[in-house]
Amino acid sequence: MNTIIETHGLRKTFRDFWHHPKVEAVCGLDLQVRRGEVFGLLGPNGSGKSTTIKMLLGLLHPSGGTISVLGRPPADVAVKARIGYLPEVSHLHAFLTPRETLHYYGRLFGFDAKTCQHRTEALLDMVDLRHAANRSVGEFSKGMARRVGLAQALVNNPDLLILDEPTSGLDPIACREVKDLVRLLAQSGKTILMTSHLLADVEDVSDRVAILHAGRMQAEGRVADLLRRPDAVRFLVEGLDAAAADAIRRELEQRTHRSVSLEYPAMDLETYFLQVVARAANRETVTTHFRPADFLLGEASGIRRQASGETTTPTT
Repeated sequence: MNTIIETHGLRKTFRDFWHHPKVEAVCGLDLQVRRGEVFGLLGPNGSGKSTTIKMLLGLLHPSGGTISVLGRPPADVAVKARIGYLPEVSHLHAFLTPRETLHYYGRLFGFDAKTCQHRTEALLDMVDLRHAANRSVGEFSKGMARRVGLAQALVNNPDLLILDEPTSGLDPIACREVKDLVRLLAQSGKTILMTSHLLADVEDVSDRVAILHAGRMQAEGRVADLLRRPDAVRFLVEGLDAAAADAIRRELEQRTHRSVSLEYPAMDLETYFLQVVARAANRETVTTHFRPADFLLGEASGIRRQASGETTTPTT
C-alpha cells in the first residue's frame, strides 16, 4: 500500500444547537499522502488544518466525502495503533517523569515491561533527556516538554506520524535536530504529516505541501515545483571578483537584451547561527543528539517485528 492518507470530497460542517449549519470548516478536500514522504499541511488560522487532522485521527466524524488512513477508516482501533501524534500543545501528566511517561504510553499500547524499558531508554537518548529522566514533567520548560511529547509520539513505532507545530518552543539547535530526525524517519519508510506556521521549517523537510484557506485547497504539489520561477534562471559562479562579475553581467544583458541583476549568494540565518555556536564551542559543527532510536529504523509495516516478540495492538 503506497497511499497512506486519501480523502475525496472531505467536508466538515459544524452546526449550532438547532443543527443549523454554522461553520463549514473543510470544504471538499481531496488529499493524497504517499508512503515515506513528508507532507506539509499549511494555512492561516481557521483554514481547516486542525479539523482535518482531527478527522484523520478519528476524533471528528466527516459531514461528507470519504477518508482512508492506512487503508482503513480512521476510527478503526487497529489503525490508531499505527499512528503517532504530537499535538500543538502537549498535555502531559505533570507529576510523572519522562521515563514514567514513556513507560506509561508503552503499556497503553500493550507492550511488555521489557519492551517498554528498551523503548523508553532509547527514546530518552534520542531526545537528549536522559539527564532529566527522573524529574517531574511539570518542572520542564516548554522546549523540554516538547521533547517528551515527540518521544511519546514515537513510542509505538508508528507507520504514520502526525506532527502539529513540532518545533514550537524549541531553540534553533533543537529545531535543526527535529528536522533532521523527520527526514531520517521518512527515509526509513515512515510517513510524516506536519503543520507549522514556521514556513522555512516546512520548506526544509517537506517533499510536498498543501495550502488551505477557508477550508479549501488552494495549492498543492512538490515544494521545488511550487517555488520555482519559470521566467528566470540563476547562474552560480565561484571565484569571481566584483569587476569580473559586473563584466559578465553586462555581457549577458547585451546578448539577451534583458535586465540582469547581480546578487551574491548568502546562507540562511539558521546555518549562520549554528556556525557561530560551533565556533564558540570550538567545534567544527554543532553537536546534535536527536538520533533515531534503533527500533524506529526498521522497515515500516502493520505487524511489527514478530520475531522480537513485540506487538502494536493496544489494550482495550
